[in-house]
Amino acid sequence: MKKTALALLVAAGASNLWGGELLFQETFNGQLKEGWSWLRENKAAWRVGTNALEIRVEPGNMWGPANDAKNVLVRDLPEAPRPLELSVTISNTPTEQYEQVDLVCYYDDSHMVKIGFELVDGKRCIVMGREEKDRTRTIAIIPQEATEVDLRLILNAATLRGSFRAVGAKEWHEAGSCELPARGAPKLAIQCYQGPAQAEHWARISTVTIRTLDR
Repeated sequence: MKKTALALLVAAGASNLWGGELLFQETFNGQLKEGWSWLRENKAAWRVGTNALEIRVEPGNMWGPANDAKNVLVRDLPEAPRPLELSVTISNTPTEQYEQVDLVCYYDDSHMVKIGFELVDGKRCIVMGREEKDRTRTIAIIPQEATEVDLRLILNAATLRGSFRAVGAKEWHEAGSCELPARGAPKLAIQCYQGPAQAEHWARISTVTIRTLDR
């Protein structure tokens, strides 16, 4: 089979996955549900409104050994058969190089896989990357004109796939896949970092969902 045809089949497979059991959904209706925790919390830089969580994108980094980003939001994943689908809707208009908001399969600050919305060389992009023992590998950088996007990670026993779409679109677009950096039980995390120190940039996060997939 030609590579182009194979790529189309992979993309179609990502778009046609259909949901099984809904395990958790957070719509941020005025407060956080039980089970969330903050790493390096800055209480003045996050707030919950009607149907959205807003986090100020502050300076700091999680990519590589710095591991000093504030207000990393973390949640244990429920015990369930794989595959699991993790998804979130985010809205952001970054202006700084590498300013980003990420959906993360998170083990600890040095082990994770992320898919995020990031400014790279002046362009808004979907960026997927993997980190193990603070060693990083970029999997995909895909320009994206929208400012509001759905991000998705599909977690199997040993591998993970990332995809995205503009809010309101039906079809998912594949970003990439990789092996998991096994380090105990993974968690879901939301990370916002590399923002400006002198300006307040607030990312908007809504509708975090965890579900099983039937196929």
